[in-house]
Amino acid sequence: MTTTKVDSAEMPLLCQAALKEWAVAIEALGQGRLALIIRKGGIREERNRFEVKFPEFLLFPSFEHQQSELLRTDHAEALAGSINTEPGGDELTFTHFAKVHSAFMVTESAQLKALEPHHIWTQEYAEKRLRWRPRVALTAMVLRVYRLTQAKQVPFRPEYAGCKSWLPLLDSVRIDDLEPAMPDDVFAAEAAAIKQLMSAVTTADMTIA
Repeated sequence: MTTTKVDSAEMPLLCQAALKEWAVAIEALGQGRLALIIRKGGIREERNRFEVKFPEFLLFPSFEHQQSELLRTDHAEALAGSINTEPGGDELTFTHFAKVHSAFMVTESAQLKALEPHHIWTQEYAEKRLRWRPRVALTAMVLRVYRLTQAKQVPFRPEYAGCKSWLPLLDSVRIDDLEPAMPDDVFAAEAAAIKQLMSAVTTADMTIA
């Protein structure tokens, strides 16, 4: 396996976008346990559905709604410490940066079943999310995730609260020293496997990068 430290010249110097995601999912992404997240969006989403608004962003840890019983057993056991460890204080800490490798619409149970080994949810919860507002598709995103070698803090602002996915940050965050969460060859194999699964169940590919 080959892991290459990222040259900061390849990344934006400043980032002003963040995706709110379960803290436990960010931990799994950061550990290289997975590269896929599935979203439908919160009740305060624009156009009432999730959209891939930014090709790269920081990961904003959310502790709302996450519960261990909604996670596959292997993830729930390994990531138990990320379930109920919400930090206090007036600052938000970022530890991970992500780039969208690809995104797929998920509208059928067969698609979710095919993706089951590659995401963090139980199949029961995945089906529940699919059935909620059934006219709105789920979006599966394959993310190339990087660990910030030095955590970044910004003030927590009231505008960041609430059930919404994307946050335009009011304070720019400098992106400099990064390390890939997955070795290059492991990520390439994971992304290819997911793409092959989706092709097998005739999912429309909406690749961004």
